[in-house]
Amino acid sequence: MRLVFAGTPEVAVPALDALIASDRHEVVAVVTRPDAPAGRGRRLVASPVAERAEEAGIEVLKPARPRDEDFLARLREIAPDCCPVVAYGALLPKAALDIPTHGWVNLHFSLLPAWRGAAPVQHAILAGDEVTGASTFLIEEGLDSGPVFGVLTERIRPTDTSGDLLTRLAFAGSGLLTATMDGIEDGSLKAVPQPADGISLAPKISVEDARIDWAAPALRIDRVVRGCAPGPGAWTTFRGERLKVMSVALHPDRTELAPGHIAAAKNSVHIGTGSHAVELLWVQPQGKKPMKAADWARGVRIGAGERLGAEGAA
Repeated sequence: MRLVFAGTPEVAVPALDALIASDRHEVVAVVTRPDAPAGRGRRLVASPVAERAEEAGIEVLKPARPRDEDFLARLREIAPDCCPVVAYGALLPKAALDIPTHGWVNLHFSLLPAWRGAAPVQHAILAGDEVTGASTFLIEEGLDSGPVFGVLTERIRPTDTSGDLLTRLAFAGSGLLTATMDGIEDGSLKAVPQPADGISLAPKISVEDARIDWAAPALRIDRVVRGCAPGPGAWTTFRGERLKVMSVALHPDRTELAPGHIAAAKNSVHIGTGSHAVELLWVQPQGKKPMKAADWARGVRIGAGERLGAEGAA
């Protein structure tokens, strides 16, 4: 089939690579979000998908809005058979959905209908799910509600961050998306409506969602830290400034610390929670680089009775 691939971030690149490598399909163009400011200089930078497409000599379309008539006209000229999508980042209007013969097929990183929305991997970790996966489905105007072509499952490991899990799903999902294109092309694959039960929503994780509540159980705090890594990053406050918490370890044997209270030793830093202590492993103070928590604690010289999260947000 003639394909127009839609995607933006790094997590979409493995699927694009798999489709470029396919001997059954041709990626004739790529749709991605416009160049965005990045880095200290806020210089405009092309998306990872745009960069990969340009390397491969593939036409790149960067509409400000997918409803723009210039974009729709070019898409009609290209006349794709199907448009595979991975993390494109914009809602597609019906005028665009109607153009490809076989529609737009999304690779979504959950077992639909669970975790419909922008942050399925983060929410799966936050909820303590033991298994997640990826689904390919036909995009319709509802939120991730279209009929499903195929799924794969992936176990969530006890130490997985969202970044770890998303990377594994991106590579496994690239094979699923390619197989879905094959099945659509030869007519062997039919989309099946999603069940009405088991629907859950996964909206984008906000900075406030990533704030640690030290009165919560340690297991919940561990999930927040892992689920919000690498972005937006779990955080707390110390002496009125934000402190990003990058990784923790559970210590069920330590129950004497009150929520947020700090026990700093030479080579370790333990924090009380609503259940048992967690050990801070890596942190990032405001305006500084990531560092070992023990090095941070020595540098700030923690006083008796000090605790994390005692102040309002900085």
